[in-house]
Amino acid sequence: MTAQLIDGNALARQIRADVSGRTAALKARGIQPTLAIVLVGDDPASQVYVKHKVNDSSETGLVANLERYPADMAEADLLARIHALNDDPAVHGILVQLPLPKHMDSHQVIEAISPAKDVDGFHVASAGALMVGQPGFWPCTPHGCMKMLESIGYDLRGKHAVVIGRSNIVGKPMAMMLLAQNATVTICHSATADLGAMTRQADVVVAAVGKVNLLTADMVKPGAVVIDVGMNRNAEGKLCGDVDFAGVKEVAGWITPVPGGVGPMTRAMLLANTLEAAERAAG
Repeated sequence: MTAQLIDGNALARQIRADVSGRTAALKARGIQPTLAIVLVGDDPASQVYVKHKVNDSSETGLVANLERYPADMAEADLLARIHALNDDPAVHGILVQLPLPKHMDSHQVIEAISPAKDVDGFHVASAGALMVGQPGFWPCTPHGCMKMLESIGYDLRGKHAVVIGRSNIVGKPMAMMLLAQNATVTICHSATADLGAMTRQADVVVAAVGKVNLLTADMVKPGAVVIDVGMNRNAEGKLCGDVDFAGVKEVAGWITPVPGGVGPMTRAMLLANTLEAAERAAG
């Protein structure tokens, strides 16, 4: 068996095309959907990420305003800037690029963003809305994973999903979204005793730890769907995920590649959330 690829690049293009059409409709009404991206410090990876986000936005007609601040910016000044963006009716979405400098409290900063503009889906109000099925913004990475499952027509009802990774950014929201689709969910982490015993029972495995070759072929149930959220560099310096792709693709039924899988979908869902925020504000 050789797994079928879930092409994140192709699916992201479809989502961007939909965003482009809906953005044009808003602009025809005199409304310019706008995203404010706040970058504090000079983390190299963050600079690459925000560059992609700005480029993606411009392709769809969204405006992404990138605000750069020095690493020694005072937290109080960052909070004041966020409050100003909250009050600006021309700004529909706010994204504070993580990680922040160590002297800042990331949780406090994220909670300062208005839930109506929390297009990254990290605010506690967004998490609460997700849990009770109310309108909110789903975090972009797990939302992208769910869209990938939807794209292959996968019915999660009664299936067993294992999420490896307990973070509030991916692991826990991913588990809640799977549960909302009537799947049985087990959350593990890289140090779970006999992780393979858990994953070999799973119909769906989501790996989101940040560890090269965390999931190997002997840990996967034949025909399972494997979604690789990891973003790492291997010994040769090449981008790779948490999954031993070469081995696992010979066992799984479906698999996401790295690169070209979850990454493009994460960025696409940010655009979709920003457009939705603008549509809600427009009424």
